[in-house]
Parts: sequence; structure tokens; C-alpha cells
Amino acid sequence: MNQALENLKRRGFLAQCTDPDRLSSVMEETPVTFYVGCDPTGTSLHIGHMVPFFAFRHLRDSGHHGIALIGGGTARIGDPSGKTEMRKMLSYEQLDRNAASIAAQLDRFVGFDGRTAMTANNKDWLAGLNYIDFLREIGSHFSVNRMLSFESYRMRMETGLSFIEFNYQLLQSYDFLELYRRHGCRLQIGGDDQWGNIVAGADLIRRVEGAEVFGMTFPLVTTADGRKMGKTEKGALFLDPEVTSPYDFFQYWRNVQDADLKRFLLMFTFLPVGECETLCAPGKNPNEGKERLAWEITALIHGEAEATRAASGARAAFGGGGDKTAMPGAVLSRTRFEAGYNIVDLFTDAGLVSSKSEARRLVEQGGAFVGNNSLDAVSGLKTLIGTDRLDGDGSLILRAGKKRYCRVSAQ
Repeated sequence: MNQALENLKRRGFLAQCTDPDRLSSVMEETPVTFYVGCDPTGTSLHIGHMVPFFAFRHLRDSGHHGIALIGGGTARIGDPSGKTEMRKMLSYEQLDRNAASIAAQLDRFVGFDGRTAMTANNKDWLAGLNYIDFLREIGSHFSVNRMLSFESYRMRMETGLSFIEFNYQLLQSYDFLELYRRHGCRLQIGGDDQWGNIVAGADLIRRVEGAEVFGMTFPLVTTADGRKMGKTEKGALFLDPEVTSPYDFFQYWRNVQDADLKRFLLMFTFLPVGECETLCAPGKNPNEGKERLAWEITALIHGEAEATRAASGARAAFGGGGDKTAMPGAVLSRTRFEAGYNIVDLFTDAGLVSSKSEARRLVEQGGAFVGNNSLDAVSGLKTLIGTDRLDGDGSLILRAGKKRYCRVSAQ
């Protein structure tokens, strides 16, 4: 097998490929141009979007050329794949803003040089399509019966599939055709839920251009207990630091299950395979590997300075030294502490809980902790926290449950 494909296989990326042996031969002969698409349905990508872009970098580093296709056109419809209901329609102006934001995030991660890695936006060729001409040129090559055989459509048939969504596969297939014509793109990569769309695009190019192209998908990553990877108590793990702070991002990876460590090191870092295996060797403290995983991926997404700061804040929170100022923080009124800050109000105002009722449950269940050098559980709902609990710099550390911390500054 071609070295680039072998590397992806060893690191756990490969799920399905249209013709792996033939693709391997082609990649041995010449650099292959490939693409991965991403619809700008939000202002930020989340970590679940990033699996194909980690593969993107591996392929690019092996000498192949990648295109990150921003779906400014297809997002006007919405991909039904993996969805139980129709996406919310966004304005064209919002989609353009989202596309610019996502392109900037990907540029920081991939590093687009316009030659080995570049971006494109399918709005450039989809927005002005003549529908009748499109149906004649493209629609005539598609079988409705075959489209309905793909899982993404069969799932939606149970809950209702709109006609506008039904067109999505044709548009994504047309993207592949356009990128083949414009850039000689011969490989589409993506998540395994895109398999039907990718196969349809490869078949369209074969029919229209008589050319041989390929498709490859990657597994939809779940945790060892079956949950969708990247889901937190606050929702998805976003790349935007204004939505998911670098500290929370770091802590997610620092707290992964032992059973997930090796798999995540291989997929979400660029550490050599041997080093990943050493970090997970029998008898090795898994916390060492988790800290390395957390630092590596936080550095990739947010930069080394933010990764180091997040690691320092985590050590401070969990009693291992570090910088307390790097912890998640909140500024609250010193006057409230002088009068006696009710414990329920304190945890609510610090943002550790979303409501007072949640704060009351936390206190009653023994999950509310207050302190600096030592954290004490608070059991009474009427407990008041005064200035005597503040540190010399006017700060106080709060903990909700086992892992959520906040450094409060009284001013």
C-alpha cells in the first residue's frame, strides 16, 4: 500500500475507499489532488469537523495537494446526511460571514499556500447555475432508486425528506466534477456519512468525463462508551475560543477515558506512531499521555502559548502548582463578599451553573467546593462566603463536581 495511505490506515483514519489498490498505485505514480468539503452552517467548526482536515495534513505532508472546499453554495440547501430533520435556512449574508470565519480557522490549522493547499468556495459555480441546464447536464445521470438506497436518504425518508435536500447529492457530485475540471482533483475525502455523496460524485465524473477518480471516508469518531466525540456538558467542542475557551478545550482532552487515549493520540496529533504507542504502553501512567494529547491538540488549534497557559491553569486547579490566573475566571463584587455571599448566588454568578435551581442541587448533593489551598465541600444552602475566604490577591477558587473550576476575583 502507498505510504500515505498506509500512514492513514495505521492512525485509524480509513473507513471506506472506492478502490484502495488502484488509488495506491496512482498515488505511487504522481501527486494526487484531493478535496474535502465543509458547509459554513455556523460561525465556527467543532472538533468533529476536523478529522478529515487532520487527514488533509497527513496527505499534504506526503506530497499530495489538498483543496478545502467551503460550501457557500451547498449550505444554501443543507446536507441531509446524518440529520434527522431539515437544517435551518440561513441568509446568504450570514453564510458568507460564516464561510470567511471558517476559512480563517482552517488556514490557521492547515496553512494554505495556494499550491499544496488551497481553498475554494462552491458558491462560485453553484450560485449562478441555470436549473434547466443543470438538470439536462447533471440530473440525467442520476437514478432516484439508487439515491434512495443510500443510508443518508433512507434514514430521512422516515422523518421526511424535502425536495430541496434531495438535490444535495447532485450538487456535491457537481462540486467534484468542477474541481476535477478546474484543478485535476481525483480524490474526495470526508466523514463516513458522506459515502453516498462521494460515490455519486465519482460515478458522475466517470459518466461525464470518462475519467477515473476515487473516494475515501473516515470513521465518525465516538468515545469508548459510545458517545459522540467532542460533546461536552456545554455542547460541542468548538474551535472558536470565544465559544469554547482554550482551557475548556484542553480539559476535554485531558479528561478523555483511558480506552480512548491511543486512538485520539493517533488521530488528533502528529506525533509519530511509535511515540503514541509508547505513551500508551502497558504500565505507563495514562495521565502522562493525556496531558501530552491535550497540549498537542490545543497547540494545533489555539497555538503553543495558549496550550501552555491552559496546562498551567489545569495544574493550578488540580493542586499541582501552575498559574491560577490561567484558570477560567469571573469578576464579582467585593461588596457581596463583605456582606456574605450566599453559596447558591455565588456559584450561579460565577457561571459554574446555569441556574439557581442547578446550584441548589449541586450544594445539596455535596458537589459545591470552596477554597484556595484546600477545597471544602459546602452542604448548607444558606452558607455565606465572606472576605475571610479570599486569598491575599482577593481571589477564591470554586469547584463544581470533580472537574469544573472557576477562579473568582473580588473587586
